[in-house]
Amino acid sequence: MREEFVDPIARDDADVRADSELRPRRLADFVGQGELKQHLSIVLEAARQRNEAADHLLLAGPPGLGKTTMATIVANEMGAKLHVTSGPALERAGDLAAILTKLEDRDVLFIDEVHRLSRVVEEILYPAMEDFQIDIVVGKGPAASSIRLTLPKFTLIGATTRTGMITGPLRDRFGLVSRLEYYEPDELRQIVQRAATILGITIEVDAASEIASRSRGTPRIANRLLRRVRDFAQVRGSSQTPAGSAVTAAVADEALRTFGVDRLGLDKVDRAVLQVICERFGGGPVGLSTLAIAVSEQTETIEDVYEPFLIREGFLARTPRGRVATAAAFTHLGLTPPERAPELF
Repeated sequence: MREEFVDPIARDDADVRADSELRPRRLADFVGQGELKQHLSIVLEAARQRNEAADHLLLAGPPGLGKTTMATIVANEMGAKLHVTSGPALERAGDLAAILTKLEDRDVLFIDEVHRLSRVVEEILYPAMEDFQIDIVVGKGPAASSIRLTLPKFTLIGATTRTGMITGPLRDRFGLVSRLEYYEPDELRQIVQRAATILGITIEVDAASEIASRSRGTPRIANRLLRRVRDFAQVRGSSQTPAGSAVTAAVADEALRTFGVDRLGLDKVDRAVLQVICERFGGGPVGLSTLAIAVSEQTETIEDVYEPFLIREGFLARTPRGRVATAAAFTHLGLTPPERAPELF
């Protein structure tokens, strides 16, 4: 099996390496997700006391909230080795079998996008999770035979952004199912300050809060914006921030506006979606396909990447007839809402 299938995090990608450096290694260092941390602390401590592998975990939630980070923390807390793969990479039953047979006692296997596992691979996973055994077919045709292999006790951690796409039999085999929630601004501020320390950036509290407020409740976005603010301060902010001085809120604001991120965290495409609905279609309703063509994006990208944030912030509503912009969307764009608000139902 190719190495990138077994460990996609090892790819030669600058952003991936940077994110890896910023990830906390211990549960005590993880900011936010208080309920999940409490549950995990109990589960992991009980497993350590019994000297057993921790129970299988399913982590659900939008991208960028820390599912991969939490898998790394579980492995570190258990003193185990972490093996990383993803659902789309496991195309055949043999791909999964090759990984499972390399595991050692109490190792942690992390499968990202577990909802995209093929049905054949999923069937192999059932006995591996329950009985720590797999059946391997040797040979072909009439001469084929099945060999049962016993696996070491391991912990499977699955991550998904679409819990509804996971089959019931697979979901029921996880001992703990948790959903990661969006982060509060103060939690994101702490994450930004911690990341700035690791990256060697001196940043004021107000500047960290400015970045946090535009991060859509997502640590991955907060870390990305922090790096862009660092770049801006280094290249264009020298007159305002002499060498060695802290990044100020004014510099952070100017940097983020330069990169097209407004005060509510909307970027260029977010605003384009709202402008199309408000200016061209009078507030809607607008069909998804029409909207995607108007902003030159794929329908899946609009539905999975941009819509959730706009709906959560109260700028957009889904109706049976299409997408509708709210009065808040008109106000944010500096437009006058129509006298008769679009029908939401």
